[in-house]
Amino acid sequence: MQLVPINVVDNTQYVSGRDLHMFLEIGTEYKDWFPRMCEYGFEVGIDFNPLKKERVQIEGNREVKRIISDHEITIDMAKQLCMLSRNEKGRQAREYFLQVEKDWNSPEKVMARALQVANKTIENYKLSISMKDQQLAELQPKANYYDVILQNKELLSITQIAKDYGKSGTWLNKFLADKKVQFKQSGVWFLYAKYADKGYTSSKTFIDDVEKAHMHTYWTQKGRLFIYDLLKQNGIFPLIELVDANKTA
Repeated sequence: MQLVPINVVDNTQYVSGRDLHMFLEIGTEYKDWFPRMCEYGFEVGIDFNPLKKERVQIEGNREVKRIISDHEITIDMAKQLCMLSRNEKGRQAREYFLQVEKDWNSPEKVMARALQVANKTIENYKLSISMKDQQLAELQPKANYYDVILQNKELLSITQIAKDYGKSGTWLNKFLADKKVQFKQSGVWFLYAKYADKGYTSSKTFIDDVEKAHMHTYWTQKGRLFIYDLLKQNGIFPLIELVDANKTA
């Protein structure tokens, strides 16, 4: 039987100051009694915490909601207040709080609280792992494609890069031209000045059978990543990412 209701907050037991005041049948109003009790050395944040409660009371013929002041007080403070009351109710309440403490500190209750904390810790850990897995899954497609690029140090033709997306070299050249990345002159693709010094391309010259020189533009791995980011901004992804996304789904 609970003489005074017990509340548990952050693994600590508290009672309502007003509930205890009522049980002890203190003649002084609570708003005057509690500050006087605090003069015995009780400290806010250690022995008690102030609270605001909503209480419905009858005023005349209607119910009125009022905000009242209350305090959550520790069991230790409650026991001392019982002794200070110097009446039979105080003795009863003190005996009650001693039994509450004994029960709270029993090996069974201590173990139960420890298991509860452990389970909560495990749940938080699992949640953290799930969040990290989700973040990793979101980043994995890009990491996979980057891995492919970083493992390859060779120059690539536009056709080779286009195959990553299931496209043709003609399509990719047109896309880059439409985005004002490159232009064609005398049959050769050149980068606009904005991109020319970024290290995206490298030109090679070949001599044909009739000893005529022909220049071809090849893309570096840095340029390949540039194209990747540009295509991604336009909702176009390499096939390897689409495959990974389907596996995840």
